[in-house]
Amino acid sequence: MYTQKSFVLKPADAEKRWYLVNAEGQTVGRVATKIADILRGKVNPQYTPHTDSGDFVVVVNADKVVFTGNKLDKKVYYKHTGYVGGLKERTAREQLDRQPQKVLMSAVKGMLPKNSLGRKQLTKLKVFAGSEHKHEAQNPQEVKL
Repeated sequence: MYTQKSFVLKPADAEKRWYLVNAEGQTVGRVATKIADILRGKVNPQYTPHTDSGDFVVVVNADKVVFTGNKLDKKVYYKHTGYVGGLKERTAREQLDRQPQKVLMSAVKGMLPKNSLGRKQLTKLKVFAGSEHKHEAQNPQEVKL
Protein backbone atom coordinates (compact mmCIF):
# COMPACT_ATOMS: atom_id res chain seq x y z
CA MET A 1 0.00 0.00 0.00
CA TYR A 2 1.32 3.45 -0.95
CA THR A 3 1.23 6.27 1.58
CA GLN A 4 2.01 9.83 0.69
CA LYS A 5 4.68 11.47 2.83
CA SER A 6 4.56 15.09 4.00
CA PHE A 7 7.41 17.35 2.97
CA VAL A 8 9.38 18.88 5.83
CA LEU A 9 12.24 21.20 5.02
CA LYS A 10 15.45 20.65 6.95
CA PRO A 11 17.50 23.75 7.83
CA ALA A 12 20.53 22.41 5.97
CA ASP A 13 18.50 22.02 2.75
CA ALA A 14 17.19 25.61 2.72
CA GLU A 15 19.05 27.78 0.24
CA LYS A 16 19.42 31.35 1.44
CA ARG A 17 19.12 34.25 -0.98
CA TRP A 18 19.75 37.95 -0.42
CA TYR A 19 17.17 40.63 -1.17
CA LEU A 20 17.50 44.42 -1.29
CA VAL A 21 14.57 46.59 -0.20
CA ASN A 22 14.50 50.34 -0.82
CA ALA A 23 12.32 51.82 1.93
CA GLU A 24 12.26 55.36 0.54
CA GLY A 25 8.72 56.73 0.59
CA GLN A 26 7.26 53.44 1.89
CA THR A 27 4.85 53.20 4.82
CA VAL A 28 6.53 51.59 7.83
CA GLY A 29 3.97 48.85 8.51
CA ARG A 30 3.49 47.91 4.87
CA VAL A 31 7.19 47.49 4.17
CA ALA A 32 7.68 45.67 7.50
CA THR A 33 5.10 42.99 6.62
CA LYS A 34 6.84 42.26 3.31
CA ILE A 35 10.22 42.06 5.04
CA ALA A 36 8.84 39.77 7.75
CA ASP A 37 7.38 37.42 5.11
CA ILE A 38 10.76 37.17 3.37
CA LEU A 39 12.61 36.59 6.66
CA ARG A 40 10.21 33.83 7.67
CA GLY A 41 10.36 32.19 4.24
CA LYS A 42 6.69 32.55 3.40
CA VAL A 43 7.55 33.60 -0.16
CA ASN A 44 9.25 30.23 -0.79
CA PRO A 45 7.23 27.23 -2.00
CA GLN A 46 8.93 24.95 0.56
CA TYR A 47 7.89 27.10 3.57
CA THR A 48 7.95 25.19 6.84
CA PRO A 49 6.70 27.11 9.91
CA HIS A 50 9.05 25.57 12.48
CA THR A 51 12.22 25.82 10.35
CA ASP A 52 14.34 28.83 9.48
CA SER A 53 13.70 28.71 5.74
CA GLY A 54 13.79 32.47 5.15
CA ASP A 55 16.22 34.64 3.24
CA PHE A 56 18.44 37.61 4.10
CA VAL A 57 17.08 41.14 3.66
CA VAL A 58 19.10 44.33 3.27
CA VAL A 59 17.06 47.52 3.74
CA VAL A 60 18.39 50.88 2.53
CA ASN A 61 17.00 54.40 3.01
CA ALA A 62 15.40 53.53 6.35
CA ASP A 63 15.55 57.20 7.28
CA LYS A 64 13.07 58.03 4.50
CA VAL A 65 10.16 55.84 5.62
CA VAL A 66 6.72 57.40 6.01
CA PHE A 67 4.19 57.25 8.81
CA THR A 68 0.50 57.73 8.05
CA GLY A 69 -1.73 60.11 9.96
CA ASN A 70 -0.18 61.86 12.94
CA LYS A 71 1.89 58.90 14.11
CA LEU A 72 5.12 60.89 13.81
CA ASP A 73 4.15 62.85 16.92
CA LYS A 74 1.81 60.38 18.66
CA LYS A 75 3.68 57.05 18.36
CA VAL A 76 6.10 56.47 21.24
CA TYR A 77 9.09 54.12 21.37
CA TYR A 78 10.17 52.90 24.82
CA LYS A 79 13.44 51.52 26.15
CA HIS A 80 14.58 50.73 29.67
CA THR A 81 18.11 51.26 30.93
CA GLY A 82 17.86 48.52 33.55
CA TYR A 83 17.97 50.94 36.47
CA VAL A 84 15.12 52.09 38.70
CA GLY A 85 13.22 54.87 36.95
CA GLY A 86 15.13 54.20 33.74
CA LEU A 87 12.21 54.07 31.32
CA LYS A 88 13.02 56.33 28.39
CA GLU A 89 10.60 57.31 25.65
CA ARG A 90 10.93 58.94 22.24
CA THR A 91 8.37 59.91 19.67
CA ALA A 92 8.61 58.46 16.18
CA ARG A 93 9.97 61.78 14.88
CA GLU A 94 12.82 61.76 17.45
CA GLN A 95 13.56 58.10 16.76
CA LEU A 96 13.77 58.74 13.01
CA ASP A 97 16.19 61.61 13.63
CA ARG A 98 18.46 59.70 16.03
CA GLN A 99 18.27 56.01 15.06
CA PRO A 100 16.15 55.52 11.92
CA GLN A 101 17.15 51.87 11.48
CA LYS A 102 15.57 50.97 14.84
CA VAL A 103 12.14 52.08 13.60
CA LEU A 104 12.07 49.34 10.95
CA MET A 105 13.83 46.82 13.19
CA SER A 106 11.18 47.14 15.90
CA ALA A 107 8.34 47.02 13.36
CA VAL A 108 9.67 43.80 11.82
CA LYS A 109 10.51 42.30 15.21
CA GLY A 110 6.88 42.67 16.27
CA MET A 111 5.79 40.64 13.23
CA LEU A 112 8.10 37.67 13.84
CA PRO A 113 7.49 34.78 16.26
CA LYS A 114 8.26 35.52 19.91
CA ASN A 115 10.67 32.60 20.41
CA SER A 116 14.20 31.50 19.53
CA LEU A 117 13.23 31.01 15.88
CA GLY A 118 12.05 34.62 15.61
CA ARG A 119 15.27 35.89 17.20
CA LYS A 120 17.30 33.86 14.71
CA GLN A 121 15.27 35.18 11.79
CA LEU A 122 15.74 38.78 12.96
CA THR A 123 19.53 38.42 12.71
CA LYS A 124 19.12 38.05 8.94
CA LEU A 125 17.76 41.60 8.67
CA LYS A 126 20.32 44.31 7.86
CA VAL A 127 18.98 47.88 8.00
CA PHE A 128 20.89 50.98 6.83
CA ALA A 129 19.82 54.61 7.18
CA GLY A 130 21.34 55.80 3.89
CA SER A 131 21.49 54.40 0.38
CA GLU A 132 24.89 52.73 0.93
CA HIS A 133 25.24 49.24 2.39
CA LYS A 134 28.13 46.87 2.96
CA HIS A 135 26.62 43.72 1.46
CA GLU A 136 27.39 44.24 -2.24
CA ALA A 137 29.45 41.05 -2.24
CA GLN A 138 26.30 38.97 -1.69
CA ASN A 139 24.65 40.43 -4.83
CA PRO A 140 21.22 41.08 -3.31
CA GLN A 141 18.42 41.18 -5.83
CA GLU A 142 16.09 44.14 -5.54
CA VAL A 143 12.51 43.61 -4.42
CA LYS A 144 9.79 45.90 -5.77
CA LEU A 145 7.12 46.60 -3.14
